[in-house]
Amino acid sequence: QVQLVESGGGLVQAGGSLRLSCAASGRTFVGYAMGWFRQAPGKEREFVAAISWSGGSTYTDSVKGRFTISRDNAKNTVYLQMNSLEPEDTAVYYCAVKFGPPLRYAREYNYWGQGTQVTVSS
Repeated sequence: QVQLVESGGGLVQAGGSLRLSCAASGRTFVGYAMGWFRQAPGKEREFVAAISWSGGSTYTDSVKGRFTISRDNAKNTVYLQMNSLEPEDTAVYYCAVKFGPPLRYAREYNYWGQGTQVTVSS
């Protein structure tokens, strides 16, 4: 019944921007953290960013200063604003939800979206 619906992926040139959205539904999400992970072909899924219920955020080093995670609790929606995109950012991006603090470990997240493709051309 819990569903995470992602949108906003696409193809963009290096240096461009995209804004990903992920709307959660199916239960109440008070106290839940929301996060973004990504997976490139042949690579393991890696942490990108996460945000707590109250708005505290954490990022992987490679996206600091370029990506911004935010959320709208009234809409149960998390966003990832991606600026200054690089070809290395190309991956399928997944949103995920967990109760409690915004941890960096995929195994801690209970619910996952279907993924949205982000392709950055050089």
